[in-house]
Amino acid sequence: MGKNQNKVRICLTSSSGGHFEQLIMLKPLIEKYEGYIVTEKIDYDIKVGNIPVKYVNSINRTDKTFVIKFIANFIKSFFIIIKDKPDLVISTGALAAIPIMFWSKFFGSKVIYIESFAKINSPNISGKIAYKFADQFYIQWESMKEYYPNAIYKGGIY
Repeated sequence: MGKNQNKVRICLTSSSGGHFEQLIMLKPLIEKYEGYIVTEKIDYDIKVGNIPVKYVNSINRTDKTFVIKFIANFIKSFFIIIKDKPDLVISTGALAAIPIMFWSKFFGSKVIYIESFAKINSPNISGKIAYKFADQFYIQWESMKEYYPNAIYKGGIY
């Protein structure tokens, strides 16, 4: 897929499960512009209309192979971003999305992070990491301003 000079190229990225369900609420952005989704590989392929989906390894920080899988995702994410360099990356977390956001920022893309809807009274790890470098950081609950004082509150994406 070549880069159309007239359109913003967007990458939506998240882990599977609830993070992905929140991410898909942003599907109209890719339909309006151009882009792709990066998520964890699970037992079946994910179909989101005609939007291309790329996969990284499913990771869980309590898994004994977490470090190996995270390093593998870091390398795989590098090649995804080099091949399909987005102008903008939007993420709802979690850890599988961190390498995509890192490489995107490293290569000059804008990064937007949306803290999970489930996080009402405490931050998550990916949010704490993304808060340090995201160009825009959104929270879905005003109570999260305690942890992310410079975050943007606009309500939920649901």
